Amino acid sequence: MIGLIVLGIITILVVIVFLYINISPEFGGEISKVQKAEYAKSEHYKDGKFLNLGDVKMTMNFDIFMKMLKQYMKTHPNTIPADNIDVQKIDSANVAQNNTATKMFWFGHSTFLLEIGAKNILIDPMLGEVPAPHPMLGAKRFSKELPIEIDKLPKIDAVILSHDHYDHLDYGSIMKLKNKVEIFYTPLGVGAHLRAWGIDSSRIVELDWWESVNHDNLTLRCTPAQHFSGRGLSDRANTQWGSWVIKSEKENIFFSGDSGYGPHFKEIGKKYGPFDFAMMECGQYNQLWSEIHMFPEETVQASVDVQAKRMMPIHWGAFKLALHEWTDPVERVLKKAKELNVEMVVPQIGAEINMKEPIVEDVQWWK
Repeated sequence: MIGLIVLGIITILVVIVFLYINISPEFGGEISKVQKAEYAKSEHYKDGKFLNLGDVKMTMNFDIFMKMLKQYMKTHPNTIPADNIDVQKIDSANVAQNNTATKMFWFGHSTFLLEIGAKNILIDPMLGEVPAPHPMLGAKRFSKELPIEIDKLPKIDAVILSHDHYDHLDYGSIMKLKNKVEIFYTPLGVGAHLRAWGIDSSRIVELDWWESVNHDNLTLRCTPAQHFSGRGLSDRANTQWGSWVIKSEKENIFFSGDSGYGPHFKEIGKKYGPFDFAMMECGQYNQLWSEIHMFPEETVQASVDVQAKRMMPIHWGAFKLALHEWTDPVERVLKKAKELNVEMVVPQIGAEINMKEPIVEDVQWWK
């Protein structure tokens, strides 16, 4: 009798999960047969899946799964801040001016508001509270407030997305933003989610690696990253992931997206560097998934590889997605940057970063 009750409960849970995945809009759209046929023309796509350069994959077998399970069952102190992280508030009138000076504002993790070439660009706008398809499935943002609320943002000329993971592509944020945004730029396939959320195809541009597009006086180029994609249980690598080069008449900027360390950084630097500024992934790492997320020491080396004059560590300071201490990324990356003589920018969340005189932090605000 007890066995039947347990089986019944398990069956109900499976049905609930199945229905939620198939009904909830959070999971996004599906790739059509027509789109798959188009993506098959890419050398980075094979048998219905996107590939990393060199076909690098994150190993996930039973042994590694058990190691991960054991790690997550242990207590890991200081993975989240003891207190709320204070952020600098952004003046909506200031960002609405949209003058010709290039500046940016960090929202924590990998989200930026970039003002360049008299354009407002949002990069990976994850402005929600929890990077997950349901609030119960993830840890909350470290700060109670955003530097500026979505409804106070000015018109957004373009949104640039690196890939479709929840900590970079947030359904709630997109739904609040979509009427403010002129056009969305994504790697191949990511547009399927935007279309499922009511954004017309005419406002979506999908690029393969090494492809570029002109947005008025800006050149936007999708470049490789070493990562993966997926929002559900069976859509791994259905959409592409990437990094981005953003070039104006005055500045050349690199955004790494999520990536493990690899030779693609040197190739990007050789083709499109040097860069005045690079936002480089640094956080949410673990030896068990080192193929798809860099350790801080690799972050610094990658900034050298892309030929960045200044670099900023990103993908930290907002969410707990790994088991390291929340300050470990910035402490380690600063140490390695000093060793390699790399100029670092570590602004407080919400602080203005002016390209003419970027903040080079002496005050360690995270302490």
